Order: sequence, then structure tokens, then C-alpha cells
Amino acid sequence: MNEIESLGVGKDALSLFETIVNLNDNDTATKFNCLKEIIGETEAGAKGIFEMKEIFELTEPLNISNEVKFDLSLARGLNYYTGTIFEVVAADVKMGSICGGGRYDDLTGIFGLKDMSGVGVSFGADRIYDVLNELEAFPPSVAAGTRVMLVNFGETEARFALGMIEKIRAKGISAELYPDAVKLKKQMNYADKNNIAYVLMVGKDEIDTGIFTLKDMENGEQKKLSFEQIIDILR
Repeated sequence: MNEIESLGVGKDALSLFETIVNLNDNDTATKFNCLKEIIGETEAGAKGIFEMKEIFELTEPLNISNEVKFDLSLARGLNYYTGTIFEVVAADVKMGSICGGGRYDDLTGIFGLKDMSGVGVSFGADRIYDVLNELEAFPPSVAAGTRVMLVNFGETEARFALGMIEKIRAKGISAELYPDAVKLKKQMNYADKNNIAYVLMVGKDEIDTGIFTLKDMENGEQKKLSFEQIIDILR
């Protein structure tokens, strides 16, 4: 409060601000009722209360599993937000907000796009990572990495391989195509270095016959298999 007062805010306004912030310990309905008595007769106050009540009324039937709280102490970007603001916090980890944003009416005007309103949100990638790490919430597939790499034999073969990758991923198996049609040895070294379990050869002959060569990178064994057989092994 001393910092706000040092900015030239009058004692009456400061007292009003303190009263509103102290309402945070009450339930949502009580907050709205008290705000109506305190600022409801002013044009800006009435508009703010109406907008917030509308948001809570619209979210109520959505059966949102997360807790939605009306926080009267929240403040963000006072120089450009013009309506409702929000922040998201992780309930099970002691940390600040992991994302936040709000409504703005003409923020895009500084970029030459006038009269364009919208809602923006930014995510704290580092904080989200820390939360997932602390809760051990990363899916096993993240640590597992790529299961199979398709060799790149050229533009035509690569196009076909991309179609195969889509089908492989649809089966819940991580797959990638080596980005360049370089020497086979270099592609194999890449797979070995990145601990990729299998390498799949998709050359012209394989495309024509529908029988593909799958190499087990652990023991070096190679098998000629149909697509269905390959999926069975990769699983």
C-alpha cells in the first residue's frame, strides 16, 4: 500500500482499493454483491461487474474440472488490457502463474491494425516444464524418443515415406524421416547416435513390391516384411 500511495494515489482511493482486495476471502456471490455496493453505481464499475458475472454464468454449465476463482487482487498489463484478465496456476505445485492474458480493445493498433479487439494469452514454457517435471507428468513416449527412422533415398521415396510415417504414428508409434538423401552410412550413424531402435528402408524396390526392409539397430538383424508385420514388431 505504501508503494501505491507513493505514486500519488489519494487516501480515499487507497482505502477503497484495500477494501476491494480484502474481499478475496469471500465466495464469488458475496464478492459480486459487495462490489455492487462499493462501485456498482459508477459506469466503469457497473460494466466491470456485468462482464465478470457474465463470464461466470457462461462457464458454469461447461462442467470445467479446474477451479475458476474470481481474484480481486489480480493485475496485469494496465497499459493495454481493457477488460477481463486471467492467470492460470498449478494447484499441486507451489509456483506463480504458468500462463496468463486478457482482453484488449486496440493493442494491435501499435502495429498498424486499428480497431481490432481480441483476447491474448502467453504461456510460461519454463514454468510448465518445471510443473510437469515435479509432478512426473511427462508421458513415457517423451523419454522414449523415436522408435523407427525411415531412410531417405530421394524425393520420390521421401514422399512415399512421409505417408508411411503418418500411418505408423496413427498406431501410436514414434517415427521420423531422415531429412536429407545423404549416404546410408551417415543416416545409420544418426539412428545409432540417437538410440533409435529400428531403421526402415523405403526405396524404389520396396515401394514397388510392398515389402520393406526393417533393421534392428541393437543386433543388426534385417528382415523383409509387409507393413502390417512391421507394425507388429514396432509395437
